Amino acid sequence: MLEKIAEWDRNIFIYLNSLGIEDYDVFWSTVTNISTWTPLFVLFFILLWIKYPKKEAMFMTLTVLVLVAFVMGFTDLTKEFVARLRPNNNEEINKVIRILRSPSGYSFFSGHASSSFSITTLVFLFLRPKYKWVSFFYIWPLLFTFSRIYVGVHYPIDILVGATVGTLSAFLFYWLYHKFITPYLASTHPL
Repeated sequence: MLEKIAEWDRNIFIYLNSLGIEDYDVFWSTVTNISTWTPLFVLFFILLWIKYPKKEAMFMTLTVLVLVAFVMGFTDLTKEFVARLRPNNNEEINKVIRILRSPSGYSFFSGHASSSFSITTLVFLFLRPKYKWVSFFYIWPLLFTFSRIYVGVHYPIDILVGATVGTLSAFLFYWLYHKFITPYLASTHPL
C-alpha cells in the first residue's frame, strides 16, 4: 500500500514538475524564496497592531512566533525521522525532472507548506472578525507550496502533509491562545 502511494506521489510530481516552462522559471524561483514574502509578514503584524489593543497585539504576535518555532521544530524532527530523499536528490528521477533548486536534507514533509499554512491560518483566525477579506491571504501558501514542486524539491504528499500539519497546528495554537491568554488579558483590563 505504501509503495503504491509512493509511486502515485512520484508520478504526480513528475507530471506537475514537467509542466514547467522556462519563461516562468524566474517567477517560480522568486516565489519559492522566503524573503520575497517579507512584506506580507510585515502586513500581517501591522494589521494585528492596528486592529487590536497593544497588549493583545503583542500576545498575538508572540503566539504566531512561538507557533512558527514549534512547526519548524516538528518539521525538522519529522524530516530526520522519515529521511525521505528530495526529488532533486533521488537518482531514480532526478534525470527526468526540472530542477531549479538543489537543497540537501530530506523532503517529508515540506517546511514551506507547514510554516506558510500555520502562519496564514493563525493570522486568518485572529483577523477574520476584523476584516472580511483575509481569506485572500491563502494565495500566499498556495503559490509558495506549489513552487516547491515546480523547482523540483518536494513531492505532492510532502506539500499536503505539511499544509495539514501547519493548519492543524495553527488551530491548536488558536485554541491555546483563547484558553490561556484571553482570560489573562480579560483579568488585566480595568473594570
